[in-house]
Amino acid sequence: MIEVQAEGIRFGFRPDTGQLDGFTVSDAGREITPLHRAPWVGTDEVMPEDAAPLMATLGGDFFCAPFADSEDGSPLHGWPPNTPWTVRENGHGTLTAILDRKVHGATLTKTLRVRDGHPFVYQSHVFENGTGRVSVANHANVSLKSGGLIRTSAKSHWETPRTPQESDPARGRSALICPEKSDDPTIFPGLDGPVDLTRYPWNPRHEDFVIGVEAGGHVLGWTAVTRPAEGDLYLSLRNARHLPMTMLWHSNGGRDYAPWSGRHFGCLGVEEGAADHMLGLSTEADLSGPGALSLDDGPATVRHIIGAIDWPGGEAVATIEIDGDVLVVTGEGGGRRRVAVDAAFIEISE
Repeated sequence: MIEVQAEGIRFGFRPDTGQLDGFTVSDAGREITPLHRAPWVGTDEVMPEDAAPLMATLGGDFFCAPFADSEDGSPLHGWPPNTPWTVRENGHGTLTAILDRKVHGATLTKTLRVRDGHPFVYQSHVFENGTGRVSVANHANVSLKSGGLIRTSAKSHWETPRTPQESDPARGRSALICPEKSDDPTIFPGLDGPVDLTRYPWNPRHEDFVIGVEAGGHVLGWTAVTRPAEGDLYLSLRNARHLPMTMLWHSNGGRDYAPWSGRHFGCLGVEEGAADHMLGLSTEADLSGPGALSLDDGPATVRHIIGAIDWPGGEAVATIEIDGDVLVVTGEGGGRRRVAVDAAFIEISE
């Protein structure tokens, strides 16, 4: 593990999988560690032969290309989280690494940066000399062992993929109807009646995936996950015109086969990206941005920000706005925080 840090923030980088692990923010005199780690990580447990390499270290945050798919013989989520990276720079709060394998013929360079006094990790992935289109997404895994409240920037609707995560009752359980859609995430169609997707958990044992399709007319895309028991808030920021999909993976004891073995609880995947092949009822034409990343017109860049702050009131987030070099977070109960942010990183000017 390689440590990257600045004043008030640190994380570890795993060169074997490109994973960001041990993400910690110091805020209001306490340390916030919002990311999940699977129960088998750090043990000597042997993974199944057909498991993708990323499964052995599942958790933290990683980059997928292609997202939720495999190409050119790659494992699930592509080569970026499943093969080693060579670190080229590490110092002054910045780490740069190059993936040891090509993606669609492209060299992939990862840069992770932290700044003094900013509760955020600034992530960029640059594809050079590639061809074709590739689906992409950042894959953060938020720990919600004591539950959480989920809010996002405006969506045109929410929908499920064509098929559920688990359809064989001998192997696991999914609880959402697939494919289906709803304009209101608090009454999404479930197998046993409407489900409130803004709360976690909403089912004692299930494995489900749902997609928020960004509404048009705005640039700042965000996801805010309140952890009331911990008194903190996980934040995800992106340019909604570049990454028009917020994909949520609800993993809460819904898989009975190894390595999950009915013990993987309290994980919410917050996966921001461009991956129209995951849509169950919509198409790329319904998105406010591209359905995949084009590599044909020179270097292609994916930028994304993750962060965490103290949020002692435990309320759900109502709005997130940019005020110059400050992010303004306002809660549904009136709570407010102003924290330093480099919004220009994701080309946000509003």
